[in-house]
Amino acid sequence: MNTRYLDVNGGRIAYDEQGPADGQLVLCLHGLGETRRTYRFLAPLLAAAGYRVVTTDMRGCGESSAQFTDYSPETVGADAVALLRHLGRPAVLIGHSYTGASAVWVATETPELIRGVVLLDSFVRDAKMNPVVAQLAKLISRSAALWGMYYKTLYPVRKPADFDAYVAELKASLRRPGHLAALTAMMGGSRADSAARVSKVIAPALVVMGTKDSDFPDPAAEARWIADTLGGPARIEMIDGAGHYPMADSVDATADVITAFLKEV
Repeated sequence: MNTRYLDVNGGRIAYDEQGPADGQLVLCLHGLGETRRTYRFLAPLLAAAGYRVVTTDMRGCGESSAQFTDYSPETVGADAVALLRHLGRPAVLIGHSYTGASAVWVATETPELIRGVVLLDSFVRDAKMNPVVAQLAKLISRSAALWGMYYKTLYPVRKPADFDAYVAELKASLRRPGHLAALTAMMGGSRADSAARVSKVIAPALVVMGTKDSDFPDPAAEARWIADTLGGPARIEMIDGAGHYPMADSVDATADVITAFLKEV
């Protein structure tokens, strides 16, 4: 990857670009415990279709700084706004998992920068957890090894060919100074602000959800709630057999529905 850096409030974030410079801009945000390499299969397909695709490491992840004092969805969203202004044009914003809330924040805070939103297996409101599950989540977020074990459960049907090597890469990234602390902070963050903003998103939206996503008790019901609550036009695409990472375990199907959406906006 041709890594570039942008200074933001409290540190710097890493990003890269691919695809034609004059193509419609697509900015991809990854989930917690991940890096921008989660889009390693999807980004080249979108670039080949003529889009300028930018993937970025969240604060505290990958090649970005990990000494920030705030890792909330709102501050991650503020980093995305800084990057969009640096790039100098509006974009379709893809938010996965944790950064679905960030995408909602950006779309309502700076609507002039957003042409459309893709919410990919996204948490836009706080999940209801029983105390035991909540305690387990805290433990997982403090250990790269435990995170790797949990991560493997999120691919219930299909795994990409590089899966084992990629999980090892993620664990190595989490062992960098400050990265587990960032993960712990994100795991304990609130999405109350995002939930209150969902109905204020007026940009066209695509809600993509894997039918086998175990992070949601009922993935289809969560997708329907998001689509029904959004303030602008929205549609749902369920990816059959996909887990929490359809852009990795079902990349062709995911690329097809996102490309169709991009053509519309």
